[in-house]
Amino acid sequence: FTNPETPGYVGFANLPNQVHRKSVKKGFEFTLMVAGESGLGKSTLVNSLFLTDLYPERHIPPAADKITQTVKIDASTVEIEERGVKLRLTVVDTPGYGDAINCSDCYKPIIQYIDDQFERYLHDESGLNRRHIVDNRVHSCFYFISSQGHGLKPLDIEFMKALHNKVNIVPVLSKADSLTLPEVKRLKRRILEEIQANEIQIYQLPDADEDEDEEFKEQTRCLKESIPFAVVGSTQMIEVKGKKVRGRLYPWGVVEVENPDHCDFLKLRTMLITHMQDLQEVTHDLHYENFRARRLQSKDGEPAPAMDSGGNTRALKEKEAELKRMQQMVQQMQAQINAQTKSSP
Repeated sequence: FTNPETPGYVGFANLPNQVHRKSVKKGFEFTLMVAGESGLGKSTLVNSLFLTDLYPERHIPPAADKITQTVKIDASTVEIEERGVKLRLTVVDTPGYGDAINCSDCYKPIIQYIDDQFERYLHDESGLNRRHIVDNRVHSCFYFISSQGHGLKPLDIEFMKALHNKVNIVPVLSKADSLTLPEVKRLKRRILEEIQANEIQIYQLPDADEDEDEEFKEQTRCLKESIPFAVVGSTQMIEVKGKKVRGRLYPWGVVEVENPDHCDFLKLRTMLITHMQDLQEVTHDLHYENFRARRLQSKDGEPAPAMDSGGNTRALKEKEAELKRMQQMVQQMQAQINAQTKSSP
């Protein structure tokens, strides 16, 4: 041990480094839901965002099977490591959404899945062993909007109105390479007007602090102006002017996925990575706390179901019995004190 030469130096300025080392060692968890009609490029965009193949054995059902098909929830988890930082990414897909003839209730299984993850987290948080709680709550939902329409469809409005109080919704304009730049701007403006008219609460990027550098402030302003993000997804590598880029090759040229002049893919990825912690905090502090408050205040609601029928259930029962015994002991002691107070002159 050596005494620091700087007078007045204690050493707690090193605390952020300790938090950084602990976080890197523990790793990070993030759950992303992608929702939207089939054929909007959800799977391709997810594979493009994280440079992985989450759907190696993907099966697309024929049109006849989609007539009676119900919405399924397909969660895929992958461990991603970049420069020593580990990310446990869970992507929740919703195959069958918007494919049936009657789509009036197609978003209810999605709502049920989100509530089930909140319920599971609440159960684990109320248990005895809270050290290794796996966070499967949905932190963000990329909702894909078709670029072939004139704005939002009734199903889009109903879905976002039903989920905006449960998850951070990020609207995404799919397959933007089918539109010209003026058409993209016009469609974006129309979508935002309809979102505001229907009082839908989408995820709002936090304002940059005053002490942040100008580059970060400009980046935040640019990201806010880009909502909804007009994206193009592709995992194909194409050579353009002697340089390998990911894009889509057309007879009239190449659409580069990571070129901000061609689409908002890079902005969407920047938003997701730079605000991943904020998405998790909003999920925990706002959406989960609202669910928890409703769950605890509900008098007619059933008790939280046990996630397993093993030792956790028995341990919870033993803990409840012990709490009841302690409450009885406190009441007896209070009664004895009251009796002594009355009997004393």
